[in-house]
Amino acid sequence: MQIINDEALSRCIRQAVRAELQEHFRTGGSQPPQEERLLSKQELAAELGVSLVTLTDWMKKGLPFLRLHKRVYFKKSEVLATMRQDDST
Repeated sequence: MQIINDEALSRCIRQAVRAELQEHFRTGGSQPPQEERLLSKQELAAELGVSLVTLTDWMKKGLPFLRLHKRVYFKKSEVLATMRQDDST
């Protein structure tokens, strides 16, 4: 006997995750020290002092990023490590 169908369960999970993410970002996201805060494209571009166009170009050339739904995020440590590798070659 199925109490909830797959679509309803999926929708419920998405809503719960969305609510948690919104709460997390609204409260400033108190994270344990070992977890790294993800940066948006705008935040990373500002930190690196480059335009969004340049950042997008770098993504096409292999800059590491994470895609969560339609949004793109970066781990600053991974980006800097990649940039250091490119500088040393």
